[in-house]
Amino acid sequence: MSFFDFAKLKIKIISLTLITAFFSFSLNAAEYTGRLSMHWNDKHHCTKHAQMFVDEVFEKSNGRLKIEVFHSGQLFGIREIMGGITSGAVDLGGVVGVVGFPKINKNFNVATIPGLFESFEQQREFFLKSDKGSEIWGDLLKKTNSTLVMYNPVGPVMTFSGARELTGIDAMKNLKARRLIGAEEPMWKAYGAKIVGLKTSEVYTALQTGMIDTINTPPQSIRAYSWWEFLKFGQRPYQYFADAYIMANSDWFNKLPSDLQKIVVDAGKKFGDVSTNKIIGVGEEVISEFEARGGKMTLLTGAEKDKFDNLMSEKIIPAMMDKFDADAYKAAESFVSN
Repeated sequence: MSFFDFAKLKIKIISLTLITAFFSFSLNAAEYTGRLSMHWNDKHHCTKHAQMFVDEVFEKSNGRLKIEVFHSGQLFGIREIMGGITSGAVDLGGVVGVVGFPKINKNFNVATIPGLFESFEQQREFFLKSDKGSEIWGDLLKKTNSTLVMYNPVGPVMTFSGARELTGIDAMKNLKARRLIGAEEPMWKAYGAKIVGLKTSEVYTALQTGMIDTINTPPQSIRAYSWWEFLKFGQRPYQYFADAYIMANSDWFNKLPSDLQKIVVDAGKKFGDVSTNKIIGVGEEVISEFEARGGKMTLLTGAEKDKFDNLMSEKIIPAMMDKFDADAYKAAESFVSN
């Protein structure tokens, strides 16, 4: 064999070795893939916690499962994501429960009843441990062909406005209020506010142009979306606990090997706990920043709190009764009272 023939043979061997190594690496590095769609932007705490989850899955699986993240509604918006998960258009999605679930099972609307649940943990226990709650939750999972992967709460909801100081329920009259979910309408109507339905992506421009001046939202969102450029007044107490979830298409999840399923579940539990444990503190942090920027907070107490509670019991709750079945409401009431 000549020197040149030997050199050519050596080059072939090296090339075949590199090609084999490349394909072997490719298979081992990304045997399974997934797409995660969220409407939250990259500054939102829910996106940050979801990214922690994704990074953990990639690391613990040694690169065998790679999940690509699409935030800011690049694939699906807040109202469309549940359909995207169910159809398999995406493999995972960030779902705000009070937005995505009631149109599938209206009894999930009990989560929007102001003052009913005292914490995220209590609300979750109702849907997982009580007879009626678990019936609702099971029906949701079955109809949406989805699997809960991670809790990722958006936060407790309160009212913010750019129009005037929210000293009590009388201050709400004629405000231009954004509606995201149908369950908000009874409250805004009882207040005498003007209602404008808007998606999250439309809120900034609507505040900027004066289309709306008031919104119910977790405090974290006014910072993440820069809404506090226009919102100057806030009112507490918190109304309800808006939980959110990373849900997976069950067909996609069930096709993963058992070891990867465990990695996904463990990572979801780990960072779901992180998200839940931090959520109240982050909200208070945002409120402090809001006040440092010149914002003014009002905590309803005394006579104003009594007026708020009376409005709830006499007008708002009765007007909400078509949003859920009576037995679901009674079951939730009974659960929290015990």
